[in-house]
Amino acid sequence: MTPANNDNAVSTLKEPPKMPSALPFIGHMLEFGKNPFEYMVKLRNTLGEIGEFRMFHQKMVLMTGPEANEAFFRAPDDQLDQSQAYKIMTPIFGKGVVFDAPPHKKDQQLKMLMPVLRDKPMRGYAQVIVQEVEQMIADWGDAGEIDLLEFMKELTIYTSSHCLLGDEFRYELNEEFAKIYHDLEKGVNPLAFVFPYLPLPVFRRRDKARARLQELVTDIIAKRANKSEKSEDAFQLLIESKYDDGTGLSAHEITGMLIGTIFAGHHTTAGTAAWTLLELARRPEAMVKVLTELDTHFGVDGEVTFQSLREIPILENVVKEVLRLHPPLIFLIRKVMRDFHFKGVTVKAGKYVCASPRVSHRIAEVFPDPEKFDPERYSESRQEDAKPFSWIAFGGGKHKCTGNAFAMLQLKAIFSILLRRYTFELVDDKDKYQDDFTQMVVQPLSPCRVRYIKRTLIKEAATESTTSSAQENSQAGTSFQIKIDRELCQGHATCMTEAPELFNVDEAGNLTVLQERPSLALLTKAQQAEKYCPTKAIKIEIN
Repeated sequence: MTPANNDNAVSTLKEPPKMPSALPFIGHMLEFGKNPFEYMVKLRNTLGEIGEFRMFHQKMVLMTGPEANEAFFRAPDDQLDQSQAYKIMTPIFGKGVVFDAPPHKKDQQLKMLMPVLRDKPMRGYAQVIVQEVEQMIADWGDAGEIDLLEFMKELTIYTSSHCLLGDEFRYELNEEFAKIYHDLEKGVNPLAFVFPYLPLPVFRRRDKARARLQELVTDIIAKRANKSEKSEDAFQLLIESKYDDGTGLSAHEITGMLIGTIFAGHHTTAGTAAWTLLELARRPEAMVKVLTELDTHFGVDGEVTFQSLREIPILENVVKEVLRLHPPLIFLIRKVMRDFHFKGVTVKAGKYVCASPRVSHRIAEVFPDPEKFDPERYSESRQEDAKPFSWIAFGGGKHKCTGNAFAMLQLKAIFSILLRRYTFELVDDKDKYQDDFTQMVVQPLSPCRVRYIKRTLIKEAATESTTSSAQENSQAGTSFQIKIDRELCQGHATCMTEAPELFNVDEAGNLTVLQERPSLALLTKAQQAEKYCPTKAIKIEIN
């Protein structure tokens, strides 16, 4: 843990430097609201890795760079409180749900959802996603034009609802649910951070959608109670879940947690999917590399599985570079509950601190030539994201997005089908495709038009293995040690699937390392567990 945040620091430490030119009442809200990213870059260039600005009456402190990010993400909840900062979501999730729940209750609610994002159920999602993609493009024909962002929004709401919520939402309520979700999504408005209940049309539609969804959820709960066959989705999991005191969840709580599940699986993925295709379409050389990998790995009709999606590093690196340049959440917020210290600066209780993936991802000392789209940054030889808390597209620490593994699986599955079936071209000039900073979740500006053309010559090749056991087993050393960062572990249980001899994760998500001094024969399995841990909580050290 970085020593920057020290509760024993003396009280004479200085406060953060402040941005000038704050206007009466609104502070820096006008400039920030016009383009939050440009404003935060200006703040960093003016004040350094920590600096203060004001949004109406709220005092905000922006922290950027790996060291600042680590201090931000590793701070305990009773010092930097995530829940207090995201009251913006209370009208959407509901009173007493997730961010509005007391800490002990919120932790229990989040644990209730963890099983559907664990390694075992994840292995069945690839086929579901492939099925949805094939259905969406079944009537495309040989060529045509689409609004890419709208297409990805529709596709990802189908994939997320099918995988996580169950058949009722996917097949019986798909049109109504899509409209409800749209109205809820629009309710995530910057104004809601300060004034979440203003009598605006967008907030009225948000509240009406939330009430209608609870009606639908209540009906489905009643119908499922009369069925002998039980579903295995997140919805059923919540119906059967109990708090520590034995009480079950109300329809109100289930509704809010289902909304939270879909926000995690869809809210940010649609924009990332659109940007992935846009970046490839305007860079033919990068597209050729991805197509070569997919054609070589899958051939014409190779099956897309959980395992095969692990073995396409070029596409994965493209997605990571898209998330570096276009992270959907450009700033993350915590409320300071106890004075917070960083490198001689004290942030007083009552203020808010922010981390910005988009600003941190463009620091030249961390990512050289930061504006360049360069997927090779993540290659074995460069590993520019290796420094802890440098690449934070999914956040970090114990609050790192629990759906990050599902998001990556979803994106890779979508493109393993789309890119093998069609080529894509930009309809407009490439410079017209820009981020829309008027939204809390940043996506490409609409319209976002692309042209698709059916591929007729797909190279057939044998699938190549991406693992080299000879390389893994020839490393110097006679033993290895397993180190676990308990603050990062979220209980996904991927490690237990990869190396059951070494790891056990119980129903509560607690990880136990089973062998203190493992045999070198288990090194490859241990390294696979390290590689595929969604939160990077495992480190293997060879002695």
